[in-house]
Amino acid sequence: MSVSDLEKVVAMGAKTKQSCRAGELPLSMPHDLEGKHHPLAEPDAGGETAPQVGVDPAGCGAEHGLRGRAGAGGEDSRDTRPDRATRFVETTQGVLSFTELAPLLADRVAVVEASVLAGDYEKHPLDEWLLLDLHRRICVDLVPEWAGKWRDIEVHVGRLEPPPPFQLPVLMRDYALDLQARWSAATASPDDLLLELLAFAEGRFLTIHPFRDFIGRTIRLFLVELLRRLDLPEVILAAESEGERQTYFQALEAADKLDWSTLLEIWRKRLGAVEG
Repeated sequence: MSVSDLEKVVAMGAKTKQSCRAGELPLSMPHDLEGKHHPLAEPDAGGETAPQVGVDPAGCGAEHGLRGRAGAGGEDSRDTRPDRATRFVETTQGVLSFTELAPLLADRVAVVEASVLAGDYEKHPLDEWLLLDLHRRICVDLVPEWAGKWRDIEVHVGRLEPPPPFQLPVLMRDYALDLQARWSAATASPDDLLLELLAFAEGRFLTIHPFRDFIGRTIRLFLVELLRRLDLPEVILAAESEGERQTYFQALEAADKLDWSTLLEIWRKRLGAVEG
């Protein structure tokens, strides 16, 4: 994607933002459940037992999990075990399977996403407190014990072993400071620094895995806010085929090693698809 192409995408984004402020939802924003479910992270065998969760799409359509916009898809866990859909979570409404929980989360993510698109977070710093608030708003009435709080258990996500809980406050502070530094450089001109900013924001957050659950929904909402501030249009975050899904997982594994190149190319395609 050339500089001129990115400038065209920015112009499209500005037009989309005006529509959203007028009360319209962008046509690219699906709000039906995708029906695909992805597993949650497993607690470490030696640690506390996390609420058992199953599979889910949660958000406002094919985009509120990690496979779509803010509310579609599932949690982008890299766990591919066949029993991943049979897990449960203890909520204020009882012990629910993730299939039962998904539409409840979808409703809440849709409300928060509408708030983001309306510019309600416009004056909020791009910091860890914003992420805590997004997470809190999508699940505080369902799991008040850990909504909007860094996880206090160790987890495994496929082959990834995210950092232990005691490191999370410092890691998320560093994440926010790094993001802010990248923002200053990337917004100076629309080039690969901007794409790397988006790749970093997504990939590093998923590596740290700061919450017990609903990681995918939270980062998608945060990405919607970043795109809005950058005057970029809404993009399809969901992998639309098994091949794309595997490419995305490989990009996340590279990001775990601080290599943003593959995820950067995914962002190039996401924005290019909007322009096309």
